[in-house]
Amino acid sequence: MSAASQKTRVLTGITTTGTPHLGNYVGAIKPAIAASQDPSVQSYYFLADLHALIKCQDPKRVQASRLEIAATWLALGLDTDNAIFYRQSDIPEIPELTWLLSCVCAKGLMNRAHAYKAAVAENEAAGNQDPDKGITMGLFGYPVLMAADILMFNAHKVPVGRDQIQHIEMARDIAGRFNHLYKGDYFALPEAVVDDDVATLNGLDGRKMSKSYNNTIPLFVSEKKLLKLIRKIKTNSLEPGEPKDPDTCTLFQIYAAFATREQREAMRAEYAAGIGWGEAKNRVFDYLNEHLREPRERYQALLEDPGHIEAVLMKGAERARAQAAPTMDRLRQAAGLGRFV
Repeated sequence: MSAASQKTRVLTGITTTGTPHLGNYVGAIKPAIAASQDPSVQSYYFLADLHALIKCQDPKRVQASRLEIAATWLALGLDTDNAIFYRQSDIPEIPELTWLLSCVCAKGLMNRAHAYKAAVAENEAAGNQDPDKGITMGLFGYPVLMAADILMFNAHKVPVGRDQIQHIEMARDIAGRFNHLYKGDYFALPEAVVDDDVATLNGLDGRKMSKSYNNTIPLFVSEKKLLKLIRKIKTNSLEPGEPKDPDTCTLFQIYAAFATREQREAMRAEYAAGIGWGEAKNRVFDYLNEHLREPRERYQALLEDPGHIEAVLMKGAERARAQAAPTMDRLRQAAGLGRFV
């Protein structure tokens, strides 16, 4: 067994819809990029573009979003020499494995999927006679595609939010069923990794930063737009000279997510001394703008050179398929679909 195959395998799916914002960076992208640089781990990062088709049938939006998300992760320092970075749609073995897994997955398991149950409940609440109105097979069966994403590379660990734990449990169930039916240890049983200490940022209005609240600060907006957004951050009515509480302040929370410990302590002292909100917002803008300047420039350069992004992704797909193809051969053989000679 090679040293590479003995490494812990960690797989991270990257959604390819929406524009990444500061909350995404602090809560998910930054720790994932740090993990990509760990030589003791074999990391897989993939653009989940097949999953994107479940909710979006606008091809221009899907295409543009894939490019922007890939550029974002590369601009922020994803280590593509250590980690394997690829588009899901470039690995034809994944949909093939999805079918093999679908054939051993109980429909009742999919009936219990949170997304499907929520869609049914919405139909029932609206008084629709058909509880499955508007529900596609993509939505219904996507936990099987997610299982294929994970099991294709026998990932040991999958970092997810708490709302995604069910999908990892489903992947374990499906893997166990396949192993049992075909009498072999074809799949490792993956574990969900949930970081309860993951950082979350509040948005412009003080609620959690989220696209659904329309309160986000996109990562790579222009300097002018960034300043405008920071000035819109909700603060209280305390006057300059009055002490302010940094622990209840969205502005300080955003600053603290990027600043060093020494810088945070210095800003705390400024709050205690009664820094004015205008001055505080200018300070936060100056710091964030400088912090994001280089990755913003790399991001713009990458968008202007899609050929480079394509080359990086194709190299990643080649590395991924070097593992996926022999795995799929073995699984075909197990299921009776191997070659005759």
